[in-house]
Amino acid sequence: MTKDTYSLIENYMLSCMEDSAHDKEHIYRVLYTALEIAQGEVDIDYDVLIAACLLHDIGRKEQFENPSLCHAFIGSEKAYLFLIDNGFGDAFAGHVRDCIQTHRYRKNNLPQSIEAKILFDADKIDAAGAMGIARTLIYKGIVSEPIYSLTSDGKVSDGKDDKTPSFFQEYKYKLEKIYTNFYTEKGTEIAKARQQTAISFYNDLYCEVHSVYENGKDKLDSILL
Repeated sequence: MTKDTYSLIENYMLSCMEDSAHDKEHIYRVLYTALEIAQGEVDIDYDVLIAACLLHDIGRKEQFENPSLCHAFIGSEKAYLFLIDNGFGDAFAGHVRDCIQTHRYRKNNLPQSIEAKILFDADKIDAAGAMGIARTLIYKGIVSEPIYSLTSDGKVSDGKDDKTPSFFQEYKYKLEKIYTNFYTEKGTEIAKARQQTAISFYNDLYCEVHSVYENGKDKLDSILL
Protein backbone atom coordinates (compact mmCIF):
# COMPACT_ATOMS: atom_id res chain seq x y z
CA MET A 1 0.00 0.00 0.00
CA THR A 2 1.35 3.41 -0.92
CA LYS A 3 1.35 6.32 1.51
CA ASP A 4 -1.17 8.13 -0.71
CA THR A 5 -3.53 5.16 -0.59
CA TYR A 6 -3.14 4.91 3.17
CA SER A 7 -3.93 8.62 3.52
CA LEU A 8 -7.01 8.30 1.33
CA ILE A 9 -8.45 5.53 3.50
CA GLU A 10 -7.31 7.17 6.74
CA ASN A 11 -8.96 10.49 5.86
CA TYR A 12 -12.24 8.77 5.14
CA MET A 13 -12.02 6.99 8.49
CA LEU A 14 -11.34 10.28 10.27
CA SER A 15 -14.43 11.83 8.70
CA CYS A 16 -16.59 9.06 10.19
CA MET A 17 -15.29 8.90 13.77
CA GLU A 18 -17.27 10.76 16.44
CA ASP A 19 -17.58 8.33 19.38
CA SER A 20 -14.93 9.06 22.03
CA ALA A 21 -14.92 5.42 23.19
CA HIS A 22 -14.39 4.29 19.59
CA ASP A 23 -12.34 7.24 18.38
CA LYS A 24 -9.46 7.49 15.92
CA GLU A 25 -6.95 6.48 18.59
CA HIS A 26 -8.87 3.23 19.06
CA ILE A 27 -8.48 2.68 15.32
CA TYR A 28 -4.73 3.24 15.42
CA ARG A 29 -4.32 0.94 18.43
CA VAL A 30 -6.23 -1.81 16.64
CA LEU A 31 -4.15 -1.29 13.51
CA TYR A 32 -0.83 -1.37 15.36
CA THR A 33 -1.87 -4.41 17.40
CA ALA A 34 -2.99 -6.16 14.21
CA LEU A 35 0.40 -5.53 12.63
CA GLU A 36 2.10 -7.00 15.70
CA ILE A 37 -0.11 -10.10 15.52
CA ALA A 38 0.47 -10.43 11.77
CA GLN A 39 4.22 -10.85 12.30
CA GLY A 40 3.56 -14.34 13.64
CA GLU A 41 1.30 -15.37 10.77
CA VAL A 42 1.97 -16.23 7.11
CA ASP A 43 0.55 -15.15 3.76
CA ILE A 44 -0.94 -11.92 5.07
CA ASP A 45 -2.49 -9.47 2.63
CA TYR A 46 -1.33 -6.33 4.40
CA ASP A 47 -3.28 -4.02 2.11
CA VAL A 48 -6.53 -5.74 3.08
CA LEU A 49 -5.54 -5.89 6.75
CA ILE A 50 -4.62 -2.20 6.94
CA ALA A 51 -7.75 -1.07 5.10
CA ALA A 52 -10.00 -3.27 7.26
CA CYS A 53 -8.42 -2.02 10.48
CA LEU A 54 -8.77 1.61 9.45
CA LEU A 55 -12.40 1.23 8.42
CA HIS A 56 -13.74 -1.34 10.89
CA ASP A 57 -15.67 1.14 13.07
CA ILE A 58 -16.96 3.64 10.51
CA GLY A 59 -20.53 2.42 11.16
CA ARG A 60 -20.47 3.40 14.84
CA LYS A 61 -22.32 6.69 14.30
CA GLU A 62 -25.26 4.93 12.70
CA GLN A 63 -25.44 2.34 15.49
CA PHE A 64 -25.22 5.01 18.18
CA GLU A 65 -28.10 6.92 16.59
CA ASN A 66 -30.10 3.71 16.07
CA PRO A 67 -29.06 0.89 18.46
CA SER A 68 -31.03 -1.65 16.42
CA LEU A 69 -28.39 -1.34 13.68
CA CYS A 70 -25.14 -3.33 13.70
CA HIS A 71 -22.10 -1.12 13.21
CA ALA A 72 -20.13 -4.03 11.74
CA PHE A 73 -22.68 -4.56 8.96
CA ILE A 74 -23.29 -0.85 8.32
CA GLY A 75 -19.56 -0.12 8.37
CA SER A 76 -18.72 -3.01 6.04
CA GLU A 77 -21.14 -1.73 3.41
CA LYS A 78 -19.88 1.86 3.76
CA ALA A 79 -16.30 0.61 3.39
CA TYR A 80 -17.15 -1.47 0.32
CA LEU A 81 -18.86 1.44 -1.44
CA PHE A 82 -16.05 3.84 -0.53
CA LEU A 83 -13.40 1.50 -1.90
CA ILE A 84 -15.33 0.78 -5.11
CA ASP A 85 -15.99 4.49 -5.64
CA ASN A 86 -12.27 5.16 -5.29
CA GLY A 87 -11.14 2.65 -7.88
CA PHE A 88 -10.37 -0.42 -5.79
CA GLY A 89 -11.25 -3.79 -7.31
CA ASP A 90 -14.31 -5.74 -6.28
CA ALA A 91 -12.25 -8.62 -4.84
CA PHE A 92 -10.24 -6.28 -2.63
CA ALA A 93 -13.28 -4.26 -1.51
CA GLY A 94 -15.21 -7.47 -0.86
CA HIS A 95 -12.41 -8.93 1.25
CA VAL A 96 -12.25 -5.77 3.35
CA ARG A 97 -16.04 -5.84 3.72
CA ASP A 98 -15.93 -9.45 4.94
CA CYS A 99 -13.27 -8.60 7.54
CA ILE A 100 -15.31 -5.71 8.90
CA GLN A 101 -18.56 -7.68 8.97
CA THR A 102 -17.03 -10.36 11.19
CA HIS A 103 -14.94 -8.25 13.57
CA ARG A 104 -17.82 -8.02 16.04
CA TYR A 105 -18.35 -11.22 18.01
CA ARG A 106 -21.37 -13.11 16.71
CA LYS A 107 -21.66 -16.92 16.79
CA ASN A 108 -23.33 -17.02 13.38
CA ASN A 109 -20.89 -14.69 11.63
CA LEU A 110 -17.35 -15.74 12.41
CA PRO A 111 -14.19 -14.48 10.68
CA GLN A 112 -12.86 -16.80 7.98
CA SER A 113 -9.72 -15.28 6.43
CA ILE A 114 -6.52 -14.72 8.38
CA GLU A 115 -6.91 -10.97 7.91
CA ALA A 116 -10.40 -11.12 9.41
CA LYS A 117 -9.15 -13.20 12.34
CA ILE A 118 -6.33 -10.77 13.04
CA LEU A 119 -8.72 -7.79 12.99
CA PHE A 120 -11.08 -9.65 15.32
CA ASP A 121 -8.28 -10.37 17.80
CA ALA A 122 -6.80 -6.86 17.65
CA ASP A 123 -10.17 -5.21 18.24
CA LYS A 124 -10.95 -7.58 21.11
CA ILE A 125 -7.57 -6.85 22.72
CA ASP A 126 -8.46 -3.15 22.88
CA ALA A 127 -11.35 -4.11 25.16
CA ALA A 128 -8.97 -5.97 27.49
CA GLY A 129 -6.88 -4.80 30.43
CA ALA A 130 -6.64 -1.20 31.57
CA MET A 131 -7.60 0.17 28.17
CA GLY A 132 -10.78 -1.88 28.08
CA ILE A 133 -11.72 -0.61 31.54
CA ALA A 134 -11.04 3.01 30.54
CA ARG A 135 -13.00 2.78 27.31
CA THR A 136 -15.96 1.15 29.04
CA LEU A 137 -16.08 3.88 31.71
CA ILE A 138 -15.96 6.56 29.00
CA TYR A 139 -18.81 4.93 27.12
CA LYS A 140 -20.91 4.53 30.27
CA GLY A 141 -20.48 8.25 30.88
CA ILE A 142 -21.54 9.08 27.32
CA VAL A 143 -24.79 7.12 27.66
CA SER A 144 -25.35 8.25 31.31
CA GLU A 145 -25.09 4.80 32.86
CA PRO A 146 -23.75 4.39 36.43
CA ILE A 147 -20.65 2.62 37.70
CA TYR A 148 -22.76 0.25 39.83
CA SER A 149 -26.32 -0.42 40.95
CA LEU A 150 -27.81 -1.48 44.27
CA THR A 151 -29.56 -4.70 45.22
CA SER A 152 -33.08 -4.70 46.67
CA ASP A 153 -31.63 -4.55 50.20
CA GLY A 154 -29.50 -1.52 49.42
CA LYS A 155 -26.14 -3.23 49.00
CA VAL A 156 -23.75 -2.59 46.13
CA SER A 157 -24.29 -5.22 43.45
CA ASP A 158 -21.22 -6.90 41.99
CA GLY A 159 -22.94 -6.80 38.58
CA LYS A 160 -23.16 -10.55 38.07
CA ASP A 161 -26.93 -10.93 37.89
CA ASP A 162 -27.82 -7.34 37.10
CA LYS A 163 -30.34 -6.46 34.44
CA THR A 164 -29.73 -2.74 34.89
CA PRO A 165 -26.77 -1.47 32.81
CA SER A 166 -23.71 -0.30 34.74
CA PHE A 167 -19.94 -0.64 34.61
CA PHE A 168 -20.02 -3.58 37.03
CA GLN A 169 -22.71 -5.27 34.93
CA GLU A 170 -20.66 -4.74 31.77
CA TYR A 171 -17.58 -6.14 33.45
CA LYS A 172 -19.37 -9.33 34.51
CA TYR A 173 -21.29 -9.67 31.25
CA LYS A 174 -18.44 -8.96 28.83
CA LEU A 175 -15.06 -7.71 30.09
CA GLU A 176 -14.43 -10.57 32.51
CA LYS A 177 -14.97 -13.15 29.75
CA ILE A 178 -12.98 -11.51 26.97
CA TYR A 179 -9.71 -13.38 27.49
CA THR A 180 -10.64 -16.59 25.67
CA ASN A 181 -11.51 -17.62 22.12
CA PHE A 182 -8.89 -15.65 20.23
CA TYR A 183 -7.93 -16.87 16.78
CA THR A 184 -4.18 -16.24 16.95
CA GLU A 185 -1.51 -17.27 19.43
CA LYS A 186 -0.15 -13.74 19.62
CA GLY A 187 -3.59 -12.31 20.24
CA THR A 188 -4.11 -14.74 23.12
CA GLU A 189 -0.69 -13.87 24.53
CA ILE A 190 -1.29 -10.11 24.47
CA ALA A 191 -4.74 -10.43 26.04
CA LYS A 192 -3.57 -12.73 28.84
CA ALA A 193 -0.83 -10.27 29.73
CA ARG A 194 -3.49 -7.62 30.35
CA GLN A 195 -5.98 -9.76 32.27
CA GLN A 196 -4.72 -9.32 35.83
CA THR A 197 -4.81 -5.53 35.55
CA ALA A 198 -8.52 -5.64 34.76
CA ILE A 199 -9.26 -8.15 37.52
CA SER A 200 -7.43 -6.04 40.10
CA PHE A 201 -9.16 -2.84 39.05
CA TYR A 202 -12.63 -4.37 39.25
CA ASN A 203 -11.95 -6.03 42.63
CA ASP A 204 -10.41 -2.87 44.11
CA LEU A 205 -13.26 -0.67 42.90
CA TYR A 206 -15.91 -3.07 44.18
CA CYS A 207 -14.22 -3.32 47.59
CA GLU A 208 -14.04 0.47 47.86
CA VAL A 209 -17.69 1.18 47.10
CA HIS A 210 -18.92 -1.86 49.03
CA SER A 211 -17.09 -0.81 52.18
CA VAL A 212 -18.32 2.78 51.86
CA TYR A 213 -21.93 1.62 51.77
CA GLU A 214 -21.55 -0.98 54.52
CA ASN A 215 -19.76 1.31 56.95
CA GLY A 216 -21.69 4.41 56.01
CA LYS A 217 -25.13 2.86 56.46
CA ASP A 218 -24.18 1.48 59.88
CA LYS A 219 -22.96 4.90 61.02
CA LEU A 220 -26.05 6.61 59.67
CA ASP A 221 -28.33 4.16 61.45
CA SER A 222 -26.52 4.83 64.72
CA ILE A 223 -27.09 8.57 64.37
CA LEU A 224 -30.67 8.68 63.22
CA LEU A 225 -33.33 8.58 65.93
